Amino acid sequence: MSEGRWRLLALLGVAQFMLILDVTVVAIALPHIGDDLGLARDALTWVVSAYTLMFGGFMLLGGRLADLVGARRVVLAGLLLFTIASLVTGLAQNAPMLIGGRIAQGLGAALLSPAALSVVTRTFHGEDLNKALGIWSALGGAGSAIGVLLGGVLTGGPGWQWVFYVNVPIGAVVLVALARSLPAGLGAGQGVRLDVPGALLVTAGTGIAIYALISAGDRGWMSAGTLGLLAGAVILYAVFVAVQRTSRSPLMDLSILTRRPVVSGVFLIMVATALMISVFFLGSFYLQHHEGYGALQTGLLFLPVAVATIIGAQAAGRLIGSVGARPIAVASMLVAAAGIAVPAFLPGPAPVVLGVSAGAAGIGAAFVASSTTALSHVAHHEAGLASGLLSTFHEFGASLGVAVVSSIAAVSLAGGTDVGFTQAFTFAAVAGAVSAVLALLIVPSRRSVAA
Repeated sequence: MSEGRWRLLALLGVAQFMLILDVTVVAIALPHIGDDLGLARDALTWVVSAYTLMFGGFMLLGGRLADLVGARRVVLAGLLLFTIASLVTGLAQNAPMLIGGRIAQGLGAALLSPAALSVVTRTFHGEDLNKALGIWSALGGAGSAIGVLLGGVLTGGPGWQWVFYVNVPIGAVVLVALARSLPAGLGAGQGVRLDVPGALLVTAGTGIAIYALISAGDRGWMSAGTLGLLAGAVILYAVFVAVQRTSRSPLMDLSILTRRPVVSGVFLIMVATALMISVFFLGSFYLQHHEGYGALQTGLLFLPVAVATIIGAQAAGRLIGSVGARPIAVASMLVAAAGIAVPAFLPGPAPVVLGVSAGAAGIGAAFVASSTTALSHVAHHEAGLASGLLSTFHEFGASLGVAVVSSIAAVSLAGGTDVGFTQAFTFAAVAGAVSAVLALLIVPSRRSVAA
C-alpha cells in the first residue's frame, strides 16, 4: 500500500511538472515562434499570458469541482484536455490557433493542478505528508527552471513546436497510468451542487485581476486602464462574498480565509512564485539580450538553478517536521534575498547564474513551507478548495512578479544598458528580505497549529 502511494505521487508529480514547466518553457522559443508565424510583439505576449490567465482564473473552480464530483474525474479530465491542447498548439499555423491552444492548456491545468494536490493531501499523513509536499514543491519549483533549460534545448534542436509536442506522449502515458491508479470516486461530495454564480464571479474576478497585472507593464501601474481593471476585480470579489453568504451550497466556506495557516501559506506561495518567476525572467533576458548568449546556451546555464531548487525543497521537506514551518519560511526568504542580491551588486554571467541558483534554493524551501502550512490542517472535504487557493495565488505571484520587474527593467529590456537589470534584482532582493520579516510575524509556530 505504501509503495502504491508513492507511485501515485510520482505520476501526479509528473503531471504537475508539465503544467509548471509550460509557464516558462515557451520564453526562449518566443522569438522563433514570432519569426515562423509572423506574430507581432503583443501576440507573442499572449502566448505566455493566455496560459497563466486561464490557469489562475479557473483554479478555484477546479479545486471546488474536485471536492464535489471527485478528484479522480477532475484529474483525468484536466490531463486529457491539457494533452490534446498541447498537440493543437504545436500544430498551430497562425495566432488564433496558437493562442486558442494555450487557452485550452490553461483550462486543463486549472482543473488538474488543484485536484492533483488534493489527492496528495488525502493520501499522505503526518511526516509522510511533509515528505510528499517536499517532493511536490521541488517538482513545481524546478519545473520553472527546467522549462527555461528544456525550451532552449528543444528550440535549438527539433524546433519550437516540440516545446508543446513533448507533452503529448508523456501526458498520454501518465493518463493511462493514473486511470488505473487513482481510487474511484476519490473526494466526491454527497449530493452537493456546484455554486454556478459563485464560480462565475470568482473566476471573472481572478481573471480580470491577473489580466490587470499582465498588462500593467504596458499600460502603466497608475493608468486608468490598470486601475479600472483592478477596481472591477475588487467589485466582483465583493459580490462573490455576498453571494457566498446567501448561497445554500457556496463555492467557498469564507471562514477558510480567516485561518492563519491558510492565509500565511497563501502569502508565502505568492511571494515565492513572484520572486522565482522574476529572477528567471531577468536572468534569461540578461543572458540572451545583454550578454548575447543563444537559446541553447542560456537554457543549459539554468541547469544549476533547477538543481538548487530541488535541493532547497528536499531539505525543507526533511526539516519541517522537526523544526516547524516558521523557521523554514523565514530562513528560505533570507536565503532567497541574499542570492538575488548577488547579481544586483555584481553584474556578469557568473554572478547572475550563481546568485539566481542560490536564491532558487531558498525559494524551493519556501514552497514547502507554504504548502505544508496551508494544507496540513484542513479537513479532507476542504482539500480541493485549499489546493485551489494555493494554486491561484501561485499564478497571482507569477503575474505580479513579471509585471513588476519588467516595468523596472524596461530600459534594459530595450537594450544598451544593464542599469534596469540591477534595479530589478535589487527590488526583488529587498522584497525577499521584507517577506522574511512578515513570515516571522504571520506564519504560525508549530505549537499554535498542532493538531
